[in-house]
Amino acid sequence: MDSAPGVAPNINPRKKGITMKKLTLAGVALTAVALGGCATTDQDARSTADEALDTANDAQNTADSADSTASDAQARADQAYEMAQEALKRAKNAEQSAEQANERAKRMLDRATGKE
Repeated sequence: MDSAPGVAPNINPRKKGITMKKLTLAGVALTAVALGGCATTDQDARSTADEALDTANDAQNTADSADSTASDAQARADQAYEMAQEALKRAKNAEQSAEQANERAKRMLDRATGKE
């Protein structure tokens, strides 16, 4: 039996070719599985990152909405404070006017009764 160059004498060259094809196909299949696993893992990572980004965007929107609500509440509180200040000023003016009216009424009563 003649052996082909570079082939061990105890292995049939035809069987060696079949074995090499099987190993090559197994290697390609293993690489495809590994890359498929990486792609799946990469896709899972992207999906997780997208979900995290969506959650972060939702949180930002909620925070923006809360900030807007707080700003609106602050504006209403400021307006209510200004109205209360104005009401207090008017109440003090009314009190002063009432005191002056009472003083005038007392003087008029005193004059009418001759106590002056």
